[in-house]
Amino acid sequence: MPSSRLSRPGAKPRPAHGRRAPATEPVQPARATEAVAAEAVAAGTELTVASYNVHKCVGTDGQFDPGRVVAVLAELGADLVALQEVDRRFGRRTALLDPARLSQATGLEPLPVSDLPDGMGWHGNALLVRPGTRWRLQRIDLPGAEPRGAVIAELALPGRADRLRVVAAHFGLLRRCRTRQVEAVLAAINGGTGMPTLLLGDLNEWRLNRARNALRGLEPVFGGVTGGPPSFPSRRPFLRLDRILGCAQAQVMAIEAHDTPLARLASDHLPLKARVRLTAQPAGTDLAAAA
Repeated sequence: MPSSRLSRPGAKPRPAHGRRAPATEPVQPARATEAVAAEAVAAGTELTVASYNVHKCVGTDGQFDPGRVVAVLAELGADLVALQEVDRRFGRRTALLDPARLSQATGLEPLPVSDLPDGMGWHGNALLVRPGTRWRLQRIDLPGAEPRGAVIAELALPGRADRLRVVAAHFGLLRRCRTRQVEAVLAAINGGTGMPTLLLGDLNEWRLNRARNALRGLEPVFGGVTGGPPSFPSRRPFLRLDRILGCAQAQVMAIEAHDTPLARLASDHLPLKARVRLTAQPAGTDLAAAA
């Protein structure tokens, strides 16, 4: 899907290449703290981001329970979240999470990346943002032995001149596929305009040996890729499958696995959570001005 024109909150994206754009409706979050959080983001240079593989809302007890996933997302208190495995895997890939319930609990709403009006993700990848965020979306298919994809969103944050590119991805299980998927993501980033960039997702790479690490191709843009807290399996995490990576203009200041009793139960992955500092950007580079 090619980049779309900058969209305003509540606007319906235009269909691309004959695909039907998903219907969107503005949802008013019920939490009073949402407005406070948005003001805090607008006033400073930092924001809280997270990545969470929700395992199709099936917990470590084998029970399907979207409510537990929503409760964990509320615990995070993030300004932006990348989700993986948010849709049904087989048949009609409808959303497993209710957008209205998400908004009420977290103050976040999903970007319309699905082809289906009742879907949420692109190859299972979704992005949750604060109301008032303006966006331009690109969806790419990732090469490999199994269907994989990534969402690339250029965002204008509410109340700020800052712009931010976020790549939300779920890489494959095979090392050779992950290497090709790294190349595809870098090609998509390099084809866009320069701006602070984050890569969030389940990148399925656990190797600490840099020579064997399929993500090392990301280092020129995002720096070291072998670190970060373990997030899998959630009950006793020891594998670093999930990542929050930032370029020099989007510095990841602190990162942690969100390890709570509910998070250990709701999915087989723990969410990752990080504080990110955006560097000052020159005047005239506001994403809104590009519309």
